[in-house]
Amino acid sequence: MRKIVKVEPCTRLEGEGKINIILDDNGDVEDAYFQVLDYRGYEGFLKGRMAEEIPRIASRVCGVCSWAHHMASAKAMDRLFGIQPTEASKKLREMVYNAHNLHSHLLHFFVMASPDFFLSPESEPSTRNIIGLLQKHPEVAKDALRYHAEAEKIQEIVSGKAVHPVFVIPGGVSKTITDEEKRAIVGKANEILDFTLEMLEFFKENVVANAKYKDLFFGDLYRLETYYMGLVDGKGQMNFYDGELKVIDPHGKEYAQFLPEDYLQHIAEISQPWSYSKFPYLKNVGWKGFEDGADSGVYRVNSLPRLNVTDGMPTERADEAYDDFVDTLGKPAHATLGFHWGRLIESIYNLERILELLDDPDLIEGEPRNLEGDFTGEGIGCVEAPRGTLIHHYKADDKGLVTAANLIVPTTMNNAAISMDVKKAASQLISHGNVSEGILNRVEMAYRAYDPCLSCSAHAMPGDAPLELIFRDKEGRVLKRIRRRSA
Repeated sequence: MRKIVKVEPCTRLEGEGKINIILDDNGDVEDAYFQVLDYRGYEGFLKGRMAEEIPRIASRVCGVCSWAHHMASAKAMDRLFGIQPTEASKKLREMVYNAHNLHSHLLHFFVMASPDFFLSPESEPSTRNIIGLLQKHPEVAKDALRYHAEAEKIQEIVSGKAVHPVFVIPGGVSKTITDEEKRAIVGKANEILDFTLEMLEFFKENVVANAKYKDLFFGDLYRLETYYMGLVDGKGQMNFYDGELKVIDPHGKEYAQFLPEDYLQHIAEISQPWSYSKFPYLKNVGWKGFEDGADSGVYRVNSLPRLNVTDGMPTERADEAYDDFVDTLGKPAHATLGFHWGRLIESIYNLERILELLDDPDLIEGEPRNLEGDFTGEGIGCVEAPRGTLIHHYKADDKGLVTAANLIVPTTMNNAAISMDVKKAASQLISHGNVSEGILNRVEMAYRAYDPCLSCSAHAMPGDAPLELIFRDKEGRVLKRIRRRSA
């Protein structure tokens, strides 16, 4: 008899998700997929708003990655209003945005992911969390929480507000920083950099070089061969704030490189009836379903893809760590759990880049905003969010009211691959109906590597994803069902 095994709710992620594993008559995996249950509809209620308000509203998409949406939407508004940001404001934007990526990476790596490594995937669920980490590795956990808070403080120093910022405005930023603020940030960044370098070695020694974890990085359990996408600068190196989008195929060959404004020529989206998150794919390759390989249009974004597409890291210590990563996992690396390793490497880059930018006197003395420009009525903004490439696209009428909005967020771009990874892990771990709690956590590890943000990703295609309300009595009997199509 066919059986459905559900992991609900999925643990250690932002948002509400569920894994459905369908077993056949023999108790083996017939199918499995990752289901996004959130529906927020930001693309709908951003319409009709004044365009200049969008960066302040879009930052509310998510408290975890509010800076990413704030920055992408503000860059879109630069173009929509035809205003070129000042050089000082671009440097301030990039500096504080690197602090945001650092802040997010530290949170995910240590609180969401590391209990699976620094404890064990099969450890007791009640302690397989930050509390268990505090018990087994108290200094690591305490320092991680402290430096996570310090990274948040950097954002607050620069903008006055760490969460749901209002700092970036069309044509620039609301203010520059003072010399005193600069000194405070430099002190914090150097301290966090020392910690991050130490944690990279700790991770390599206790996880990558650990024989019991060999299958996580070097086996077939968590491995997909997909296309990869990420922003690169003029030298082909990683940049979180600006650049062109580079795509490589599963063999490492460059497939495309294009300006974010041309994303519609390269990216298409579909929906599935069981998820409130879209499924982007490479338009010119085509959608072949949930398959990997060069014939499939599935691509991935986030830390591992960024390392795969870059020609090297722009800062010294990050580049050394990148070379070690490539020497160990190859290029392109297809090990999904390599996302975690990549976050540590990127954190080093974020800190080195912050310190580089702080050397520029423009951050204190420069002009924060340009007011001159010609209204265009359309703008596209793109950044590398902690979870991968983020695109905001808006159109406005001659009164400055938004008439169309499209958000393609990183978790959405990874959506197909997440389900594919979940199915592959479940298929290899579950046999003859043997489903233990430890096995299910290893299945969860497949999606946890992507650091999915489901509140951000819940934007269904109009008319394709139904909303269903189910009313039950206290015994659980269905009294009434109301179904409507998404607007």
